[in-house]
Amino acid sequence: MSRELVTIIEEQTRILLHNVDILLQTCEPDAVLCDMPVWKHAYHMLHSLDRWFVNPERYEEPAFHAPGLNSLDIASENALTREQLRACFFAIRQKVTAYLATLTDGQLSTKPEGCPHTRLALILGQYRHLNAHLGNINAVTMMRTGRWPRVVGLDGGLDQGLYE
Repeated sequence: MSRELVTIIEEQTRILLHNVDILLQTCEPDAVLCDMPVWKHAYHMLHSLDRWFVNPERYEEPAFHAPGLNSLDIASENALTREQLRACFFAIRQKVTAYLATLTDGQLSTKPEGCPHTRLALILGQYRHLNAHLGNINAVTMMRTGRWPRVVGLDGGLDQGLYE
């Protein structure tokens, strides 16, 4: 059971999730982007990661979730705090890390039970989705604060602080 490709995915996922953690520490949750607060964009991004990374057909909402909370088209009465977003993120990161630890290269081209997409397509789809939202939210942070949140690249550098 080869894990050469999965090991690369694990490392790149670790870096990507580090970038998400930086975003959650540097964003201004109450800033507004396209008529919705940034906290809602961040939760939308996290909810999608939680649902779609492993198997969207076998997913249970978090206990605090309310209908529409993850939608960028529906306003929410109650806001999530930075601390709530980070707690949610830490739980998702643990789930994603544990899932990747179980995979083999051969499983990447297979579909999870009941899902029309391969495991690799689900993973790459979340890379695309996360990066789109990382860019949008970080742009709001840069425009409001004049500071550039760090985005760690291929070579790592996970211990270099929150800002460029």
